[in-house]
Amino acid sequence: MTPKQFREKLVAGDSLFGTLIVSPSPRWPDAVKGTGIDFVFIDTEHIAIDREELSWMCQVYTALGLPPIVRIPSPDPFIATMALDGGAAGVIAPYIETVEQVQALRGAVKLRPIKGNKLQKMLAGAKVEPNLESYIGNGADNRALIINVESVPAMEALDELLAVPGIDGVLIGPHDLSCSLGVPEQYDHLDFLQACETIFRKARAAGVGAGIHFWGTVEEQTRFLHLGANLLIHSADILLFQKHLRLELDAVKRASGERMDDVLKREEMNI
Repeated sequence: MTPKQFREKLVAGDSLFGTLIVSPSPRWPDAVKGTGIDFVFIDTEHIAIDREELSWMCQVYTALGLPPIVRIPSPDPFIATMALDGGAAGVIAPYIETVEQVQALRGAVKLRPIKGNKLQKMLAGAKVEPNLESYIGNGADNRALIINVESVPAMEALDELLAVPGIDGVLIGPHDLSCSLGVPEQYDHLDFLQACETIFRKARAAGVGAGIHFWGTVEEQTRFLHLGANLLIHSADILLFQKHLRLELDAVKRASGERMDDVLKREEMNI
């Protein structure tokens, strides 16, 4: 899938599945590419990935047909441009609550490479030269702008946020949203689920994608899809490694212990 195809599917409401990639190991992309995911999520907000590592990861996953969607550390348009310069197919901006934040990010992601006074005029609605408008529009088609909705103030301002041109999707940050709602990590709480459904519904009604990053059970993740999400970031490479390593080692230990019990019983019978 190309970055443009990812963006088009996101806004069209097609189902897209990805996972959080933590490891910058050069062996990792080869292991990831055959897993059935549509894109990769690289989180530089909570994970210590420097600019050079990020660019390497973006370039490799793009070459494998897995568009890299990068969450930047803060809703800073200058950081957004650095992620795009490194090869990101899209930017996720964390903890968005104001139209001003979205407008600044729109300028960085959708109107690049325009800066300065000309950019401010364009953001205010000024007309631009036809050739430039075409050039910017073609570029914007290849870059996704996704905003994190993860607080009560963001929900209250959601209609205004979604009215900003150029947004391709919203992504729920479940941990922060549950805390903002006063039900920390209670992902089965009615208030949390109703909030998710509202965000998904409003996003889809506005013609943009709706997603969530979640690491719970299959049933919990499926429920978000039924509530209206069309983008799911499933768990993370480090969590999946931890989970399956524990399960398999527990199984090996149990099997080993059972065989040892059989040996001891046979020895007792021979005495």
